[in-house]
Amino acid sequence: MPTRCDQTVAWPLLHAHRSRLGDAFDLRTAFASDPHRFDALSQQAPLCFADLSKNLWTAETETLLQRLAEECGVPQQRDAMLRGAAINQTEQRAVLHTLLRRPRGLALPGDLPGVAADLERVHDTLDAMLAYAERVRADAAITDVVHIGIGGSDLGPQMAVLALEAQRAPGRRLHFVSNVDGHELAAVLAGLQAQHTLFLIASKTFTTVETMTNARSALAWFQAQGGQDVARHFAALTTNIEGAAALGITTTFGFWDWVGGRYSLWSAIGLPLAIAIGAAAFREMLAGAFAMDEHFRLAPLARNLPVRLGLLDVWYRNFMGFGSRCIAPYHAGLRRLPAYLQQLEMESNGKRVDMAGQPVPYSTAPVLWGEPGTNGQHAFFQMLHQGTDIVPLEIMAVRRATHALPGHHAQLLANALAQAQALMLGRTQADGHRHFPGNRPSTFLLLDALTPGALGALVALYEHRVFVSGAVWGINSFDQWGVELGKVLARDLEPRLASGDVAGLDPSTAGLLQRMRAA
Repeated sequence: MPTRCDQTVAWPLLHAHRSRLGDAFDLRTAFASDPHRFDALSQQAPLCFADLSKNLWTAETETLLQRLAEECGVPQQRDAMLRGAAINQTEQRAVLHTLLRRPRGLALPGDLPGVAADLERVHDTLDAMLAYAERVRADAAITDVVHIGIGGSDLGPQMAVLALEAQRAPGRRLHFVSNVDGHELAAVLAGLQAQHTLFLIASKTFTTVETMTNARSALAWFQAQGGQDVARHFAALTTNIEGAAALGITTTFGFWDWVGGRYSLWSAIGLPLAIAIGAAAFREMLAGAFAMDEHFRLAPLARNLPVRLGLLDVWYRNFMGFGSRCIAPYHAGLRRLPAYLQQLEMESNGKRVDMAGQPVPYSTAPVLWGEPGTNGQHAFFQMLHQGTDIVPLEIMAVRRATHALPGHHAQLLANALAQAQALMLGRTQADGHRHFPGNRPSTFLLLDALTPGALGALVALYEHRVFVSGAVWGINSFDQWGVELGKVLARDLEPRLASGDVAGLDPSTAGLLQRMRAA
């Protein structure tokens, strides 16, 4: 069992370091006194440049955090994950989403028995899935693809399809349905024709209640519209072949129990993306992610970007006391990235017990939230600049645009730069209403272009970053028991809405249920 962070030598040293820095640490002074601060606290990683210099830390902070990572066994935990060890201890599963983007036949040092065979199966499935995607792309009769899933089976492919819109083939629309609220599915179906629609049903077990409710409604609509060839117009992304067959679905693409939902974009769950951008571009995305995997595996801690970001998150959460982090992508294609990262981080690290099931006496995952810039500037940025809480801001920008509209992109990039600069510098005014305190932290991530490879590298960067902070905190980042209880209770409450039976319910739930039933 790795050493928990609060039981290391580095932990109290970091608290002492924080006390010495106090609240007097000022970014403006730090830059004035150290002309090399930007060089030391920024770096190029595969397909992504990161500027960490506008954060509230020093070289000593990083040195102590790296010592913390070593004492918590972060490198050893990383290596265990990559070689296929069952690091998801509560479910006794390996965590091998990185295998989904590893080149065929490539063995890594320490691979456990079975990993090579799994890699072959990964590529067999990938080849079949991409061949199917190309057949769909070549079928002019299919104008609309409806992807039905929820959580990781929805957020990843939806985010990626929007991000890579510039690579999408014209003449085909992609729709994503996740909410069990029928308004969402009904709105999508209203604009479709059965003979021109392909439905993708994404559920590993084919038992996810929300997904299966939407799938059965989609099937009923298809048949009511005169659709007859279910096998041609429906495909399933699942391991439950029998469950899919029961609905008449014969085309299935599976994945493995070592693929968590929020890490499944690289698997068959990525089929809608493959249909949108094609097989070659999908492989380019996998290659970008693999490049970041190799950086994470091989780079020393001091120049390992996922490690540096994960440790910065620990510093802010446990020593600076910041309870949230804001995500502001300055690219319209990344507009669903904040929602994707919410699940990735808060479902992974929103835990209150350690690997042994014991409560931890420190905070874990922060709250993630955000919207694209420049929209956020006209909404919540007021609080970031002048509010009473300090919220670290994370800006993503893309150097090259894929549109030809003059003036737009320079204005967008100028705004991204200006927000980070304004948060740091602030502005002194005698009128308190116009006073900006400054010294507010931000991280700046810069992509050269929003290509499939760059998106793959960016998403893999965040996956590994979340792993690092979870490894330091000594929690299991790969289970999600917190999503279960509400679903169990919902199964009890659904028939009560029909019957009116409130026996055994608490007064609040009983009262609300009765009001919902009122005529």
